Amino acid sequence: MDLDVEGNASGTPQTLISKKLQHSAVDDSKGKTKINYEGTWQDQVKDASASDPGNSTVVGSLDSVDPLKSTTSIIPTESSSKEKEEENGDAVMGDVLQFKQFDIGDDFSDHHYGRMGFSDEKAPKNWAKRIQDEWKMLEKNLPDDSSPLPLTDSSSADTIFVRVYEVRMELLRAVMIGPAGTPYHDGLFVFDCLFPATYPSSPPMVYYYSGGLRLNPNLYDCGKVCLSLLGTWTGKPNEMWIPEKSTMLQVLVSIQALILNAKPFFNEPGYEKTYIGPEGERRSLAYNENAFILSLKTMIYTLRRPPKHFEDFVASHFRIRARNILAACKAYMEGAPVGFVEGAEDNAGGDPKSIEFKSKVDKMMNMMPGGDPKSIEFKSKLGKMMNLLVTSFTKNGSTDIEQFRLPA
Repeated sequence: MDLDVEGNASGTPQTLISKKLQHSAVDDSKGKTKINYEGTWQDQVKDASASDPGNSTVVGSLDSVDPLKSTTSIIPTESSSKEKEEENGDAVMGDVLQFKQFDIGDDFSDHHYGRMGFSDEKAPKNWAKRIQDEWKMLEKNLPDDSSPLPLTDSSSADTIFVRVYEVRMELLRAVMIGPAGTPYHDGLFVFDCLFPATYPSSPPMVYYYSGGLRLNPNLYDCGKVCLSLLGTWTGKPNEMWIPEKSTMLQVLVSIQALILNAKPFFNEPGYEKTYIGPEGERRSLAYNENAFILSLKTMIYTLRRPPKHFEDFVASHFRIRARNILAACKAYMEGAPVGFVEGAEDNAGGDPKSIEFKSKVDKMMNMMPGGDPKSIEFKSKLGKMMNLLVTSFTKNGSTDIEQFRLPA
């Protein structure tokens, strides 16, 4: 599918090469690391194999990460004190707020591109300076809860988190929250990226951790990300990678805003013109149902095997959002179209059967001839997933969610 995104121009790369970076102050209000770029310049980027001391095993998939070693789950403690529970909740919220959107990590052993890079070659003359320019742009401009997306999009409060590696500057990992109003809401989606030796003449490489699931036409179960900007799909000249303008920030925002959208069914080539009117909407709703089920499975998969440097964030994210996720599931079981419920607990007083909520749903359903798109199969799958989620979220430390468990 042609995904049209206007690029953000980056500064012209200077004829400088790799340098050491130093951390300085952290801006707690934005959760971003301030980096001192006034370090000592080196002659070349470190050899990839020499920069991985003591680690002979490179993991190409999250499936090969030992969850007992990599997961930092929050274990619920028995307490009859409501104040104790509230204190724990405040602590978890604090962990999320303090988690930096952009930071430098050291352990890249589970990175998909860990064995690729410059092991047998030197980086081009201007390569490292361009990568550092990309880091600066990401540090300052990643979309967060207080700044709008660089693109016109309704999901302005959604966030993207990035980790880079000083000793392996070509590697980058991004975790993004699924946008509200889509079948991907509240989910976490993990992407590993590689700046090739030919960057920026060539676009970055991006791998999606699918867990073997195909939940979007542009995200293959093999990990391929189909996007014109990456050169993995056709497009108009202004939709393709432009070395002088295109950036990694643009790639990440494009994935979140244009791939993880409200109607992914129409991402399939030609579907927007082939399936129009009520038939197109019916098929789109059915696709969203299936995508949501797969998104729920991805939540459980990510909780069990969180990516390195994001273990605490994953646990805290799902502990905080557990009730909203389950409340949305309940609303979908009762007839709300997938993606319609944003913050289900806050919608119409938290009661999906309220007059206001039902009025909105009925109005939307009247626009979709053919009645309720919620098939028996979808409700059956959703009911099973709800019970699995209750179990997984409870093990992760969420409380007061047992009421969402359905009878066996």
